Amino acid sequence: MVSIKEAQSIILEQTAALPCQELPLLQGLGRIICGEVRSGWDIPLSDNSAMDGYAFSYASLQGDRLAVAGFIPAGTARSEAVPAGAAVRIMTGAPVPPGCDTVVPIEEAQEDGTGIRLTHRVQLGSHIRRRGEDVRSGDCVVQDRALIRPQEIGMLASLGMTSVQVYQRARVAILATGDELLPLGGTPAPGKIVNSNSISLAAQVLDAGAEPVFSGIAPDDFEATKRTIRKALLAGDLLITTGGVSVGDKDFVKEAIRELGGEILFWKVDMKPGKPVAFAVLDGKPVFALPGNPVAAMVGFEQFVRPALLKMMGQQRLFRPMVKAYAKEPFSNKGERPHLVRAVVALEDGIYRVSPVGNQSSANLLSLIESNALLKLAPGALLSAGDLTEVTLLDRGFEMGEGGS
Repeated sequence: MVSIKEAQSIILEQTAALPCQELPLLQGLGRIICGEVRSGWDIPLSDNSAMDGYAFSYASLQGDRLAVAGFIPAGTARSEAVPAGAAVRIMTGAPVPPGCDTVVPIEEAQEDGTGIRLTHRVQLGSHIRRRGEDVRSGDCVVQDRALIRPQEIGMLASLGMTSVQVYQRARVAILATGDELLPLGGTPAPGKIVNSNSISLAAQVLDAGAEPVFSGIAPDDFEATKRTIRKALLAGDLLITTGGVSVGDKDFVKEAIRELGGEILFWKVDMKPGKPVAFAVLDGKPVFALPGNPVAAMVGFEQFVRPALLKMMGQQRLFRPMVKAYAKEPFSNKGERPHLVRAVVALEDGIYRVSPVGNQSSANLLSLIESNALLKLAPGALLSAGDLTEVTLLDRGFEMGEGGS
């Protein structure tokens, strides 16, 4: 039996990033970029006006009056120098013409029949965005393996890019096992339950940014389990199975993987819930055999599958964020394994506070609905009210507001 950290280390050592693909620029949103991007030109490309106003030579200014010697709208450029003692009306973004080094906003100049009068004090070089002020040619503007957000899309577009290289989205085959399982939409009966694991795991796959592929339900038959595993593996870059991984008479998953040529790198993790987790490599692809209990399967996904998926898709941050929180009430671990306690974290008066949810059964899916965090308690540990502890946040939308949860 391995520890959680040992299992994670083994998994990540066996997990490689997927190849890259080229996508239309907007489709790259939310993906991880392959390779750094450097600017092919200065931004701005030339000195330009930061305001609608008047451009002139500061040294030629005598008093507060200037003649007006033309107009430069946005999208045009003037190559002719502006005479000393004169100004040109200029729009935001238009290149500053030769002979000019200062811009005064239009609201700080008063027009009359012969020119303009400046109504405010002027500073040399004001309201001009200098060439290369934002980005110099050759500068790295997007780092390798950066998450592409709207601002990255804008920057890439400003460099003339219409497509972008990103890491491929992982396809995850999901296979449930067990004669007791009914397809989604079925009605439970004595001895029969609805296969909720496949859909909840698919949701976790989507939440991680990958693509789920439903591979059905394998019956409790060894040869059928082998066939369905082989078929499911062909459909994805990674395979998740649920159920059939413990020590029951019809728990065929591990042996089926071995007979198909797979290598089981560990089985059983020192944790609760989710001890009977197996990890294997089959045909060069990661295979995760998760328990059948719903909470155990979802917690196993969080601990082991999600980090592997993120690595496959080029992510650098593989684990959920953690915060330190004060216990609102005492709770303990009387068991012999580290317990990943389902808990609720809230920000109260600027301080994180945590409390466990009531029912910690590995089959109680409602407990995950009621929680937004996991708290790891060592065997025999007692957490008293007011103790400071570290918790893993499960919800990306965790509210930072007063009393949020």
